[in-house]
Amino acid sequence: MATRRDFLRGCLAGGAVAAAAAPLPAEARETHKRPPEGLGLLYDGTLCIGCQACVAACKRANDNPPELSGIDPLWDAPVDTSGHTFNIIKMYRNGTMATKNAEENGFAFMKTSCMHCADPSCVSACPVSAMTKDPVTGIVGYDPDICIGCRYCVAACPFGIPKYQYDSPTGKIGKCELCRHRHAEGNYSACAEVCPTGATLFGRTEDLLAEAKRRLALKPGEWATIPRGRLPMPNETPEQAARWKGPVNQNYEAKTAQYINHVYGEIEYGGTQVLKLSAVPFPKVGMPDLPPYAAAATSETIQHTLYGGLLMPLAVLAGLTFVARRNVAADDGEQKGGQ
Repeated sequence: MATRRDFLRGCLAGGAVAAAAAPLPAEARETHKRPPEGLGLLYDGTLCIGCQACVAACKRANDNPPELSGIDPLWDAPVDTSGHTFNIIKMYRNGTMATKNAEENGFAFMKTSCMHCADPSCVSACPVSAMTKDPVTGIVGYDPDICIGCRYCVAACPFGIPKYQYDSPTGKIGKCELCRHRHAEGNYSACAEVCPTGATLFGRTEDLLAEAKRRLALKPGEWATIPRGRLPMPNETPEQAARWKGPVNQNYEAKTAQYINHVYGEIEYGGTQVLKLSAVPFPKVGMPDLPPYAAAATSETIQHTLYGGLLMPLAVLAGLTFVARRNVAADDGEQKGGQ
């Protein structure tokens, strides 16, 4: 009788034949870029006061139930994003916590929500296209009617954003979609609409990136104009402005902090449409240190190579055929020996 070892040998043999016929390419495909008109958010941790107004607004906008956790079960106080909490503000603490936006003996805030990657791994990993990236807005959306609850997107995301709704009878995923369901009525992301300090700002990602770099160029302690709500596009036409109902140009003057000289999301993972500024190193405020390319570029290349032209199925079939023929030969030998 053939053993599991025989089967594995057969698969390896078939795989070797397939690999010889079509070797793996030397390089992965290029990482996709952000769409020129892609929408996103700029979060400036130095402006955040930790009021959690954005968390409450996100809950209301997405009709999400409260998550009663912590010491007092009467309050909606989630400690992290979940299938019913798409946005949360986390706090960095060090030593005496005497100074805001200080790495030593200070504290700082950081927003956690979907980054809307230029080349999202969740979209690449989803086997049924329940996760999609809009080619114009760049928003990574989710369709619960298509989702099969496999949770591949949960495992694939380097930011740990898509979360499974374990209380859902059909198996659903919850994540930020930039309030895209509100766009048709002219309302933009609820978290940006309600932020009292402009720590979360909505707009076109390229414009948000320019705004972030403007702030990095300022001297610490220098007074600067801080926009709130929605950042208008340069030379925005009345028609473009009329698309949105929310507040715009609610500017105020504030002193700039000592920023880390980097816009998080400009290059991380091939670029994201949610950008971040901080006075405390990003790894310390919970943002992962990622390469400037997306994992999807490599994984898709490997998958397409293995399954392109049915190479992998043929390799497995070759292994099964090898084992089956050995079984037949062994059975024939036993029958002849017993006669």
